[in-house]
Amino acid sequence: MSAAPLNAVTLDHAWIEAHIPHSGAMCLLDGVEAWDDTRIRCTATSHRDAHNPLHSRGRLAAACGIEYAAQAMAVHGALVGACGGDGGEGVAESRPRVGFLASVRGVEAHVARLDTLPGPLTIEAERLSGDGTSVLYAFTVRCGAQTLLAGRAAVMLDASGRLPGGGAPATIKGEPS
Repeated sequence: MSAAPLNAVTLDHAWIEAHIPHSGAMCLLDGVEAWDDTRIRCTATSHRDAHNPLHSRGRLAAACGIEYAAQAMAVHGALVGACGGDGGEGVAESRPRVGFLASVRGVEAHVARLDTLPGPLTIEAERLSGDGTSVLYAFTVRCGAQTLLAGRAAVMLDASGRLPGGGAPATIKGEPS
């Protein structure tokens, strides 16, 4: 992510839960530390919760970090949508457009598990490109100075509204440019 300063803002779990499609235990993020029109930095401690809904066989695999990043992207979309994409400090009062994770690419995991890490996670996402139908983000999940997971994710916006019957696409090929 670039070194330009982000908006210093503190948004808590309740705000996040009210603005993304995930709720209850599936809303994994604790808060937003900072954001601007292209980037966001969030925190989470839910990786240490034994009741995390992503646990499988008593473990939270590093690949689950992709969901943390996807939720950070959804929060970013809510924030940018709230202020018309200008990076201002407006806060939306309605849910944002729904996005679907279409693909992840170039994902590198540097640990096997997230649940063994004692500190909070820092989740960063940067919008690389996008239009009215899709967005491409780069993301990084860290614990302290240690990079745990990094990659890119393509998000299709409002996919169900564009398909007959509101169903999901059968196949998604390629990434948005």
